[in-house]
Amino acid sequence: MNEQPIRTPDALAATVAEVVATTPIFDLHTHLFAPCFGDLLLYGVDELLTYHYLISEVHRADPALRPADFYAQPKPAQADLIWRKLFVEAAPLSEATRGVVTVLQALGVDPQQPDLRSAREAVASYSPTQYVDLIFSKANVSAVVMTNDPFDAAERPCWENDLIIDPRFHAALRIDNLLLKWAETRPLLNAWGYAASDSLDAASLKEVRRFLNAWIDRMDPVYLAASLPADFTLPAPTPAARLLEQAVLPVSVERGVPFAFMPGVKRGVNPALGQAGDGVARCDLAWIEYLCRSYPENRFLTTVLARENQHELCVIARKFSNLLPFGCWWFLNNPSLIEELTRMRFEMLGLSQIPQHSDCRILDQLLYKWAHFRPILGKVLGEKYQDLLTAGWAPTRSQIQRDVKRVLGENFWSFLPR
Repeated sequence: MNEQPIRTPDALAATVAEVVATTPIFDLHTHLFAPCFGDLLLYGVDELLTYHYLISEVHRADPALRPADFYAQPKPAQADLIWRKLFVEAAPLSEATRGVVTVLQALGVDPQQPDLRSAREAVASYSPTQYVDLIFSKANVSAVVMTNDPFDAAERPCWENDLIIDPRFHAALRIDNLLLKWAETRPLLNAWGYAASDSLDAASLKEVRRFLNAWIDRMDPVYLAASLPADFTLPAPTPAARLLEQAVLPVSVERGVPFAFMPGVKRGVNPALGQAGDGVARCDLAWIEYLCRSYPENRFLTTVLARENQHELCVIARKFSNLLPFGCWWFLNNPSLIEELTRMRFEMLGLSQIPQHSDCRILDQLLYKWAHFRPILGKVLGEKYQDLLTAGWAPTRSQIQRDVKRVLGENFWSFLPR
Protein backbone atom coordinates (compact mmCIF):
# COMPACT_ATOMS: atom_id res chain seq x y z
CA MET A 1 0.00 0.00 0.00
CA ASN A 2 1.37 3.39 -1.01
CA GLU A 3 2.22 5.79 1.82
CA GLN A 4 -0.07 8.78 1.95
CA PRO A 5 1.37 12.31 1.73
CA ILE A 6 0.86 14.57 4.74
CA ARG A 7 -1.43 17.37 3.61
CA THR A 8 -2.38 19.32 6.73
CA PRO A 9 -0.09 21.85 8.47
CA ASP A 10 -0.70 20.47 11.97
CA ALA A 11 0.01 16.88 11.00
CA LEU A 12 3.10 17.98 9.07
CA ALA A 13 4.50 19.98 12.00
CA ALA A 14 3.85 17.12 14.43
CA THR A 15 5.50 14.56 12.14
CA VAL A 16 8.62 16.67 11.59
CA ALA A 17 8.97 17.35 15.31
CA GLU A 18 8.57 13.67 16.20
CA VAL A 19 11.04 12.47 13.56
CA VAL A 20 13.67 15.03 14.56
CA ALA A 21 13.23 14.19 18.25
CA THR A 22 13.66 10.44 17.78
CA THR A 23 16.33 10.14 15.06
CA PRO A 24 19.75 9.10 16.45
CA ILE A 25 22.56 11.59 15.91
CA PHE A 26 26.07 11.06 14.60
CA ASP A 27 28.10 13.85 16.21
CA LEU A 28 30.62 14.98 13.60
CA HIS A 29 33.00 16.93 15.83
CA THR A 30 33.68 16.73 19.58
CA HIS A 31 36.62 16.89 21.96
CA LEU A 32 35.45 13.83 23.87
CA PHE A 33 37.47 10.69 24.52
CA ALA A 34 36.49 7.06 24.82
CA PRO A 35 36.74 5.53 28.32
CA CYS A 36 39.96 3.70 27.41
CA PHE A 37 41.75 7.09 27.35
CA GLY A 38 41.38 7.29 31.12
CA ASP A 39 41.45 10.77 32.64
CA LEU A 40 41.22 12.41 29.21
CA LEU A 41 37.50 11.58 29.25
CA LEU A 42 35.96 14.50 31.14
CA TYR A 43 32.55 14.17 32.78
CA GLY A 44 30.61 15.17 35.87
CA VAL A 45 29.37 18.46 37.27
CA ASP A 46 32.80 19.80 38.30
CA GLU A 47 34.05 19.46 34.73
CA LEU A 48 30.75 20.79 33.37
CA LEU A 49 30.92 23.94 35.48
CA THR A 50 34.60 24.67 34.85
CA TYR A 51 34.19 24.59 31.07
CA HIS A 52 35.83 27.66 29.54
CA TYR A 53 32.50 29.24 28.53
CA LEU A 54 31.54 29.46 32.20
CA ILE A 55 34.99 30.52 33.34
CA SER A 56 34.81 33.62 31.16
CA GLU A 57 31.23 34.20 32.30
CA VAL A 58 32.04 34.07 36.02
CA HIS A 59 34.75 36.68 35.54
CA ARG A 60 32.10 38.97 34.05
CA ALA A 61 29.79 38.26 36.98
CA ASP A 62 32.56 39.18 39.43
CA PRO A 63 34.96 41.73 37.89
CA ALA A 64 37.03 41.72 41.09
CA LEU A 65 37.88 38.04 40.58
CA ARG A 66 41.46 37.69 39.37
CA PRO A 67 42.04 34.88 36.86
CA ALA A 68 45.24 33.84 38.61
CA ASP A 69 43.39 33.46 41.91
CA PHE A 70 40.60 31.52 40.24
CA TYR A 71 42.95 29.07 38.52
CA ALA A 72 44.93 28.60 41.74
CA GLN A 73 41.91 26.93 43.34
CA PRO A 74 41.24 23.18 42.98
CA LYS A 75 38.61 22.30 40.41
CA PRO A 76 35.80 21.52 42.92
CA ALA A 77 36.31 24.95 44.50
CA GLN A 78 36.20 26.58 41.06
CA ALA A 79 32.95 24.74 40.35
CA ASP A 80 31.47 25.81 43.70
CA LEU A 81 32.33 29.44 42.95
CA ILE A 82 30.79 29.31 39.48
CA TRP A 83 27.66 27.62 40.86
CA ARG A 84 27.23 30.29 43.49
CA LYS A 85 27.86 33.25 41.17
CA LEU A 86 25.98 32.08 38.08
CA PHE A 87 23.24 29.80 39.42
CA VAL A 88 22.47 30.84 43.01
CA GLU A 89 23.08 34.57 42.96
CA ALA A 90 21.70 35.02 39.42
CA ALA A 91 19.30 33.31 37.03
CA PRO A 92 21.18 31.07 34.54
CA LEU A 93 19.96 32.82 31.40
CA SER A 94 22.98 32.39 29.13
CA GLU A 95 23.08 29.42 26.79
CA ALA A 96 26.05 27.92 28.64
CA THR A 97 24.36 28.15 32.04
CA ARG A 98 21.00 27.00 30.69
CA GLY A 99 22.85 24.01 29.31
CA VAL A 100 23.94 23.01 32.80
CA VAL A 101 20.33 23.23 33.97
CA THR A 102 19.25 20.98 31.09
CA VAL A 103 21.94 18.44 31.99
CA LEU A 104 20.97 18.33 35.66
CA GLN A 105 17.29 17.93 34.81
CA ALA A 106 18.13 15.05 32.47
CA LEU A 107 20.07 13.38 35.28
CA GLY A 108 17.21 13.82 37.74
CA VAL A 109 18.98 16.50 39.81
CA ASP A 110 17.13 19.58 41.05
CA PRO A 111 18.97 22.49 39.35
CA GLN A 112 17.90 24.94 42.07
CA GLN A 113 19.91 23.38 44.87
CA PRO A 114 22.14 25.77 46.88
CA ASP A 115 25.19 23.52 46.43
CA LEU A 116 26.54 20.76 44.18
CA ARG A 117 26.28 17.83 46.57
CA SER A 118 23.36 16.08 44.83
CA ALA A 119 24.83 16.76 41.38
CA ARG A 120 28.09 15.11 42.39
CA GLU A 121 26.30 12.17 43.97
CA ALA A 122 24.29 11.58 40.79
CA VAL A 123 27.45 10.64 38.90
CA ALA A 124 29.57 9.02 41.62
CA SER A 125 28.11 5.52 41.30
CA TYR A 126 28.83 5.15 37.55
CA SER A 127 31.96 3.78 35.95
CA PRO A 128 33.18 5.79 32.94
CA THR A 129 31.79 3.19 30.53
CA GLN A 130 28.45 3.11 32.31
CA TYR A 131 28.26 6.88 32.24
CA VAL A 132 29.00 6.93 28.50
CA ASP A 133 26.18 4.44 27.99
CA LEU A 134 23.83 6.60 30.06
CA ILE A 135 24.65 9.88 28.31
CA PHE A 136 24.59 8.42 24.80
CA SER A 137 21.22 6.83 25.51
CA LYS A 138 19.65 9.94 27.01
CA ALA A 139 21.03 12.20 24.25
CA ASN A 140 20.08 9.65 21.55
CA VAL A 141 23.59 9.89 20.07
CA SER A 142 24.79 6.86 18.14
CA ALA A 143 28.46 7.83 17.75
CA VAL A 144 30.87 10.76 18.03
CA VAL A 145 34.11 11.89 16.46
CA MET A 146 36.90 12.66 18.88
CA THR A 147 39.76 15.15 18.38
CA ASN A 148 43.09 13.32 18.58
CA ASP A 149 46.45 15.07 18.66
CA PRO A 150 49.63 12.97 18.27
CA PHE A 151 51.62 15.95 19.59
CA ASP A 152 49.73 15.96 22.90
CA ALA A 153 51.99 14.57 25.61
CA ALA A 154 49.08 13.12 27.57
CA GLU A 155 47.29 11.54 24.61
CA ARG A 156 50.14 10.16 22.54
CA PRO A 157 51.08 7.36 25.00
CA CYS A 158 47.49 6.11 24.90
CA TRP A 159 47.73 5.49 21.16
CA GLU A 160 51.15 3.88 21.51
CA ASN A 161 49.59 1.32 23.87
CA ASP A 162 47.36 -0.02 21.06
CA LEU A 163 44.03 0.87 22.63
CA ILE A 164 40.86 -1.05 21.99
CA ILE A 165 38.47 1.84 21.45
CA ASP A 166 34.71 1.77 21.94
CA PRO A 167 33.40 1.70 18.33
CA ARG A 168 31.06 4.60 19.11
CA PHE A 169 34.14 6.85 19.24
CA HIS A 170 35.76 7.65 15.90
CA ALA A 171 39.15 9.30 15.65
CA ALA A 172 40.04 12.58 13.93
CA LEU A 173 43.74 13.30 13.39
CA ARG A 174 44.39 16.84 14.63
CA ILE A 175 47.23 18.63 12.84
CA ASP A 176 47.10 22.21 14.17
CA ASN A 177 50.51 21.90 15.78
CA LEU A 178 52.03 20.44 12.65
CA LEU A 179 50.75 23.27 10.44
CA LEU A 180 50.99 26.26 12.74
CA LYS A 181 53.92 25.50 15.05
CA TRP A 182 56.54 24.02 12.73
CA ALA A 183 59.48 25.38 14.73
CA GLU A 184 58.19 23.52 17.79
CA THR A 185 57.00 20.31 16.15
CA ARG A 186 60.01 19.72 13.89
CA PRO A 187 62.28 18.73 16.83
CA LEU A 188 59.60 16.32 18.01
CA LEU A 189 59.41 14.72 14.59
CA ASN A 190 63.20 14.38 14.60
CA ALA A 191 63.08 12.72 18.02
CA TRP A 192 60.47 10.26 16.73
CA GLY A 193 62.61 9.24 13.78
CA TYR A 194 61.43 11.62 11.05
CA ALA A 195 64.27 13.57 9.40
CA ALA A 196 62.64 16.97 8.93
CA SER A 197 64.56 20.22 8.55
CA ASP A 198 63.77 23.89 9.14
CA SER A 199 63.91 24.54 5.41
CA LEU A 200 61.01 22.18 4.64
CA ASP A 201 62.81 20.83 1.61
CA ALA A 202 61.48 17.96 -0.50
CA ALA A 203 63.01 15.36 1.78
CA SER A 204 61.39 16.96 4.86
CA LEU A 205 58.00 17.08 3.22
CA LYS A 206 58.35 13.42 2.34
CA GLU A 207 59.03 12.70 6.01
CA VAL A 208 55.95 14.67 7.06
CA ARG A 209 53.87 12.60 4.66
CA ARG A 210 55.38 9.46 6.20
CA PHE A 211 54.44 10.74 9.66
CA LEU A 212 50.85 11.42 8.58
CA ASN A 213 50.52 8.01 6.97
CA ALA A 214 51.83 6.32 10.09
CA TRP A 215 49.25 8.05 12.28
CA ILE A 216 46.46 7.37 9.82
CA ASP A 217 47.43 3.71 10.05
CA ARG A 218 47.40 3.92 13.84
CA MET A 219 44.24 6.00 14.39
CA ASP A 220 42.11 5.15 11.35
CA PRO A 221 40.72 8.72 11.48
CA VAL A 222 37.58 9.73 9.65
CA TYR A 223 39.18 13.09 8.82
CA LEU A 224 42.23 15.28 9.37
CA ALA A 225 41.46 18.49 11.26
CA ALA A 226 42.83 21.91 12.15
CA SER A 227 41.55 25.12 13.69
CA LEU A 228 43.06 28.01 11.79
CA PRO A 229 43.66 31.69 12.57
CA ALA A 230 41.61 34.31 10.79
CA ASP A 231 44.60 35.47 8.72
CA PHE A 232 45.38 32.01 7.33
CA THR A 233 45.59 32.07 3.55
CA LEU A 234 46.60 30.08 0.47
CA PRO A 235 48.74 30.13 -1.55
CA ALA A 236 51.38 31.66 0.70
CA PRO A 237 55.16 31.46 1.34
CA THR A 238 54.65 30.11 4.86
CA PRO A 239 55.50 26.77 6.48
CA ALA A 240 51.79 26.18 7.11
CA ALA A 241 50.88 26.68 3.46
CA ARG A 242 53.73 24.46 2.22
CA LEU A 243 52.90 21.74 4.70
CA LEU A 244 49.24 21.82 3.76
CA GLU A 245 49.66 21.82 -0.01
CA GLN A 246 52.68 19.52 -0.28
CA ALA A 247 52.12 17.09 2.57
CA VAL A 248 48.62 17.13 4.07
CA LEU A 249 46.57 17.36 0.88
CA PRO A 250 48.48 14.64 -1.03
CA VAL A 251 48.09 12.25 1.91
CA SER A 252 44.45 13.26 2.35
CA VAL A 253 43.51 12.36 -1.22
CA GLU A 254 45.70 9.23 -1.36
CA ARG A 255 44.25 7.81 1.85
CA GLY A 256 40.67 8.93 1.26
CA VAL A 257 40.60 10.97 4.47
CA PRO A 258 38.99 14.44 4.14
CA PHE A 259 40.57 17.56 5.59
CA ALA A 260 38.34 19.48 8.04
CA PHE A 261 39.36 23.07 8.70
CA MET A 262 37.88 25.58 11.11
CA PRO A 263 39.04 29.16 10.47
CA GLY A 264 38.34 32.28 12.49
CA VAL A 265 40.01 31.69 15.84
CA LYS A 266 41.72 34.67 17.48
CA ARG A 267 43.94 33.21 20.17
CA GLY A 268 44.75 34.90 23.46
CA VAL A 269 42.50 37.95 23.31
CA ASN A 270 42.73 37.89 27.12
CA PRO A 271 45.74 35.68 27.92
CA ALA A 272 45.04 35.76 31.65
CA LEU A 273 41.92 33.67 31.08
CA GLY A 274 43.83 30.87 29.35
CA GLN A 275 41.60 28.80 27.06
CA ALA A 276 38.66 31.00 28.09
CA GLY A 277 40.46 34.02 26.64
CA ASP A 278 40.27 33.15 22.93
CA GLY A 279 38.14 35.22 20.56
CA VAL A 280 36.82 35.46 17.00
CA ALA A 281 37.76 37.37 13.87
CA ARG A 282 36.32 37.61 10.37
CA CYS A 283 38.19 35.81 7.61
CA ASP A 284 38.91 36.36 3.95
CA LEU A 285 37.52 33.12 2.52
CA ALA A 286 39.08 33.48 -0.93
CA TRP A 287 41.62 30.83 0.02
CA ILE A 288 38.80 28.30 0.48
CA GLU A 289 37.76 28.91 -3.13
CA TYR A 290 41.39 28.41 -4.15
CA LEU A 291 41.59 25.20 -2.14
CA CYS A 292 38.42 23.66 -3.57
CA ARG A 293 39.23 24.78 -7.12
CA SER A 294 42.88 23.71 -7.08
CA TYR A 295 42.31 20.34 -5.44
CA PRO A 296 39.07 18.97 -6.90
CA GLU A 297 39.92 15.38 -5.94
CA ASN A 298 40.22 16.29 -2.26
CA ARG A 299 37.26 16.43 0.10
CA PHE A 300 36.93 19.29 2.58
CA LEU A 301 34.72 19.90 5.59
CA THR A 302 34.50 23.31 7.17
CA THR A 303 32.82 25.37 9.81
CA VAL A 304 33.75 29.03 10.20
CA LEU A 305 33.64 30.94 13.45
CA ALA A 306 32.48 34.41 12.47
CA ARG A 307 28.82 35.02 11.78
CA GLU A 308 29.83 37.56 9.11
CA ASN A 309 31.45 34.77 7.04
CA GLN A 310 28.48 32.42 6.96
CA HIS A 311 26.70 33.65 3.85
CA GLU A 312 29.91 33.72 1.83
CA LEU A 313 30.67 30.17 2.91
CA CYS A 314 27.27 29.01 1.66
CA VAL A 315 27.92 30.66 -1.69
CA ILE A 316 31.30 28.93 -1.96
CA ALA A 317 29.73 25.60 -1.05
CA ARG A 318 27.17 26.04 -3.84
CA LYS A 319 30.05 26.19 -6.32
CA PHE A 320 32.18 23.31 -5.05
CA SER A 321 30.72 19.89 -4.32
CA ASN A 322 33.96 18.82 -2.62
CA LEU A 323 33.18 21.21 0.27
CA LEU A 324 30.78 20.18 3.04
CA PRO A 325 29.81 22.89 5.57
CA PHE A 326 28.97 21.70 9.05
CA GLY A 327 27.82 22.98 12.40
CA CYS A 328 27.52 26.22 14.34
CA TRP A 329 30.80 26.47 16.13
CA TRP A 330 31.78 27.92 19.49
CA PHE A 331 30.47 31.52 19.72
CA LEU A 332 27.79 30.66 17.14
CA ASN A 333 26.39 27.89 19.33
CA ASN A 334 23.49 30.03 20.57
CA PRO A 335 19.85 29.32 19.67
CA SER A 336 19.15 32.57 17.82
CA LEU A 337 22.25 32.20 15.64
CA ILE A 338 21.79 28.47 15.13
CA GLU A 339 18.25 29.06 13.87
CA GLU A 340 19.39 31.84 11.54
CA LEU A 341 22.27 29.82 10.07
CA THR A 342 20.30 26.58 9.82
CA ARG A 343 17.54 28.36 7.90
CA MET A 344 20.02 30.02 5.55
CA ARG A 345 21.81 26.76 4.82
CA PHE A 346 18.60 24.91 3.99
CA GLU A 347 17.56 27.77 1.73
CA MET A 348 20.91 27.89 -0.08
CA LEU A 349 22.19 24.32 0.10
CA GLY A 350 19.11 22.18 0.65
CA LEU A 351 20.02 18.92 2.34
CA SER A 352 23.68 18.94 1.25
CA GLN A 353 25.09 20.15 4.57
CA ILE A 354 25.35 19.15 8.21
CA PRO A 355 23.55 21.75 10.32
CA GLN A 356 25.17 21.02 13.66
CA HIS A 357 27.87 19.29 15.70
CA SER A 358 28.23 19.51 19.46
CA ASP A 359 31.91 20.48 19.91
CA CYS A 360 31.57 18.91 23.37
CA ARG A 361 34.59 18.72 25.66
CA ILE A 362 32.59 17.35 28.59
CA LEU A 363 30.58 14.17 28.07
CA ASP A 364 27.55 15.57 29.89
CA GLN A 365 27.30 18.41 27.36
CA LEU A 366 25.90 15.96 24.81
CA LEU A 367 22.66 16.12 26.79
CA TYR A 368 22.11 19.83 26.36
CA LYS A 369 23.75 20.51 23.01
CA TRP A 370 21.43 18.13 21.22
CA ALA A 371 18.36 18.72 23.42
CA HIS A 372 18.62 22.42 22.58
CA PHE A 373 19.30 21.87 18.88
CA ARG A 374 16.58 19.36 18.01
CA PRO A 375 13.66 21.81 18.52
CA ILE A 376 15.45 24.38 16.36
CA LEU A 377 15.95 21.85 13.57
CA GLY A 378 12.33 20.73 13.92
CA LYS A 379 11.11 24.32 13.70
CA VAL A 380 13.20 25.23 10.65
CA LEU A 381 12.54 21.98 8.79
CA GLY A 382 8.85 22.17 9.67
CA GLU A 383 8.65 25.63 8.12
CA LYS A 384 10.46 24.45 4.99
CA TYR A 385 8.13 21.49 4.55
CA GLN A 386 5.20 23.84 5.15
CA ASP A 387 6.52 26.06 2.35
CA LEU A 388 6.58 22.98 0.11
CA LEU A 389 3.02 22.09 1.12
CA THR A 390 1.87 25.60 0.26
CA ALA A 391 3.63 25.32 -3.10
CA GLY A 392 1.85 22.02 -3.84
CA TRP A 393 4.38 19.35 -2.78
CA ALA A 394 3.22 17.17 0.13
CA PRO A 395 5.89 14.97 1.81
CA THR A 396 5.36 11.54 3.30
CA ARG A 397 6.62 10.45 6.70
CA SER A 398 9.28 8.22 5.15
CA GLN A 399 10.57 11.11 3.03
CA ILE A 400 10.89 13.25 6.16
CA GLN A 401 12.69 10.42 7.95
CA ARG A 402 15.07 10.04 5.02
CA ASP A 403 15.90 13.75 4.99
CA VAL A 404 16.41 14.02 8.76
CA LYS A 405 18.73 11.01 8.77
CA ARG A 406 20.81 12.71 6.09
CA VAL A 407 21.40 15.93 8.00
CA LEU A 408 21.90 14.17 11.35
CA GLY A 409 24.68 11.91 10.11
CA GLU A 410 24.31 10.15 6.78
CA ASN A 411 25.60 13.14 4.80
CA PHE A 412 28.98 12.76 6.45
CA TRP A 413 29.37 9.09 5.63
CA SER A 414 28.24 9.55 2.03
CA PHE A 415 30.75 12.41 1.66
CA LEU A 416 33.72 10.24 2.56
CA PRO A 417 35.69 9.22 -0.54
CA ARG A 418 36.53 5.78 0.83
